[in-house]
Formats: sequence, C-alpha cells, structure tokens
Amino acid sequence: MDGPGFTASLVVACLIRVPSEVVKQRAQVSASSRTFQIFSTILCEEGIQGLYRGYKSTVLREIPFSLVQFPLWEFLKALWSWRRGHVVDSWQSAVCGAFAGGFAAAVTTPLDVAKTRIMLAKAGSSTASGNVLSALHGVWQSQGLTGLFAGVFPRMAAISLGGFIFLGAYDQTRGLLLEVGRKSP
Repeated sequence: MDGPGFTASLVVACLIRVPSEVVKQRAQVSASSRTFQIFSTILCEEGIQGLYRGYKSTVLREIPFSLVQFPLWEFLKALWSWRRGHVVDSWQSAVCGAFAGGFAAAVTTPLDVAKTRIMLAKAGSSTASGNVLSALHGVWQSQGLTGLFAGVFPRMAAISLGGFIFLGAYDQTRGLLLEVGRKSP
C-alpha cells in the first residue's frame, strides 16, 4: 500500500469523495435545505468548481494521513508478532489498525479543519480560494491550537473504528486468499 500507484488512487478517490463531502457538509450546517437543493444551488452559484472546492486540501490531508497510518499499522503488527512470537491474527491486526488510524487522525486533524473551513467558506472569500496554509493561519490566529484540533476526539473515534473494521477485514481477506492460493495447483 505505497508508492505512486497508491498516491494516484487517493487522488482519483478524491474526485468522487470531495463533491459528496461538500454537499454533506453544507447540508449539516443548513438546517432547512434538502440535499438535492444544496447540490443544485452549488452548481448554479459556483459551477462544477463549487463541488470540488477543497479538493486540493482533501488530497493534502489524505496523503500524510496514509503515510502515517499504513506504516504505523505495519509496524504495530510486526511489534505484536515479535512480542508474541507468531504472526498476528486478524483481530490483532484490526486492533493495530484502530491505533494506527486514531493516531493518523489526530496528527492530521489540523489539515482536516482547514479542508472543512475551505469547503464551507462563503463563495468568493479568501478561505474559499483553497489555500491550506492561509486557512490554517486564519484558524491559528482566531482560535489557536484549540481551533486547529477542533473535533479531534470524534475524528479519532470514527477513524479508529474504521481502521479496526477495514484493516482487520483486509488482513482477514488477504490471509484467506493466500491460503486458497497455496492450496490451488
């Protein structure tokens, strides 16, 4: 799970993820609007670019997140294996995935805050332009460290759960496929 192919897949995945994230976040802060109405309003007022506001900031969050999560997951599995004297089971891999995901979530929370600010900024504002450093600086000036880590605990909890489920399931599936491959002639 590394190299240029993995990075390219993150960039492509964001092509789908970002428009849905923009619509979702605007729906969350707009109590009276329906999802389709929000989608239509974005297209009418901002064009297709409005749906992709925050694309760069999302990619800039995803790459460091993955660069922390996956190597840490592999390190924790290797450490656990070494300490126990055997390869980790899928549930142990899932636990390592939860810790790795939670840690990666914590350290990339400022980038997530910047992404959210950019996606929710008023069209035409300086924040809406998508400059991540400018968004981070604005949060730092107005709210300090607390603002940069706003939502860190819910983010860690959600991503830890995701890491537990997805990385544990990945390891389980990988193990099953390797075993089937060994049994095949």
